[in-house]
Amino acid sequence: MYDHLETAENRDSLKRVVVDPVSRVEGHGKVTLLLDENNKVQQARLHIVEFRGFERFIQGRPYWELPVLVQRLCGICPVSHHLAAAKAIDQLVGIDPENLPVSADKLRRLLHFGQVMQSHALHFFHLSSPDLLFGFESEINKRSIVAVLENFPDIGLQGVKLRKYGQEVIRMVSGKRIHGTGAIAGGMNKALSKAERDTLLEDIDQMITWASSSVALIKKVHCANLPYYDDFASIRSNYLGLTKPDGALELYHGGIRAKNAEGETLLDHFDYCRYNDIIHEEVRSWTYMKFPYLLSLGQENGWYRVGPLARVNNCDHINTPLAEAARVEFKAHGNEAMVHSTLAFHWTRLIELLHCAESIKELLFDPDIMTGELVAQGEKRYEGIGVIEAPRGTLFHHYQVDENDIVTKANLIVSTTSNNMAMNESVRQVAAEYLSGRELTEPLLNNLEVAIRAYDPCLSCATHAVGKMPLQLELLDADGKLIDKLVKHTDGQIERI
Repeated sequence: MYDHLETAENRDSLKRVVVDPVSRVEGHGKVTLLLDENNKVQQARLHIVEFRGFERFIQGRPYWELPVLVQRLCGICPVSHHLAAAKAIDQLVGIDPENLPVSADKLRRLLHFGQVMQSHALHFFHLSSPDLLFGFESEINKRSIVAVLENFPDIGLQGVKLRKYGQEVIRMVSGKRIHGTGAIAGGMNKALSKAERDTLLEDIDQMITWASSSVALIKKVHCANLPYYDDFASIRSNYLGLTKPDGALELYHGGIRAKNAEGETLLDHFDYCRYNDIIHEEVRSWTYMKFPYLLSLGQENGWYRVGPLARVNNCDHINTPLAEAARVEFKAHGNEAMVHSTLAFHWTRLIELLHCAESIKELLFDPDIMTGELVAQGEKRYEGIGVIEAPRGTLFHHYQVDENDIVTKANLIVSTTSNNMAMNESVRQVAAEYLSGRELTEPLLNNLEVAIRAYDPCLSCATHAVGKMPLQLELLDADGKLIDKLVKHTDGQIERI
């Protein structure tokens, strides 16, 4: 499970325990713990050690390449980047979301529901269900979808088929399951054929049934392990996400709503094109991932969570009946206005999975997805901002272009970046509560990964630092003791630690 699990003495007689890599997440990261001589945790950090660079890569490219190009950020959530980029370049050709052709808007929504559905199914059934079904400290050979299929064949098979169906929606709308080409500036490049629509209709009722069963499953698992599941990795935080004007859950287009830990509204239906007025990003030396925060609350108190838990906490209702009933049951579970349990991400993730299945069925009966105008164009602009609710949370794409339509500046705030501080806080909570003072074993360390996996982090998407990468070199002796450590900083200076 762990390619690299080391304990080394540093000069302060603290033991450094490294879990590297964090497994069953998209991308590469590691966790470091500093322990004293009694194995008491003194520090716990989540490091994102993967370097990307898409904000720089896309500069100098013509804007119309972006919806296809940015999909290469990730193989798990390419559609989210595809649509966020498309919404941004819509503005470059003079089209705001409310002016997009109706058929194009509905096709994009159908595509997005397929994306969220397949991503949520993948994360819950393939990556997280082994922890939830076998226990956080189970044997390594049980921490996979293969073990789930062997021991819980009905659950495992439903997960595989739910994901496959979401991928089929993506394929039929955009041409490919991964890295399709459906959305273009000002609209979509094709409608759904009647044959494609009919094929998707054949299985949609079964998908809704299985999605509903998955919500019942996670509710049963969560409530059977109280108060442990409510307390594990639990932190109090602010929450941010998009909602419709009436406060309903919204995944494709809406205004920004933010609430604090007590459920008090900080922002409501704020124009996401002005995100720079409310969100800033902090940089720290030990990770490539930034730390966004609400400017009004400052760096210390302004960090927030995004994603399924934030969206279900923030919204007033869900406009599909089965998902709304599930939301009401979920909210009744907590004793406060907001549910803060980190493991509740799984519960809300499956409520959204059900909402996507219901929404897909509704759109499949809408004739606009098979006919109507698909592309519109207005007056040229030089700046575009696209924001969407990706499976993992609110995703920002911001581009500026010159008179030749070449990208001159790009800024991306991805969902996992917004959850960065929260993931670190959850890691610290688990380390202090469940690991401190104990002899650390591999199964015990899986608790840290369980906390991180609850957020469904996409570490590949979240690392796009600008500039040179610092280089770190550690020299250990045959017994694993740290002898020397050199760090080359981004300014070229070399420091001996």
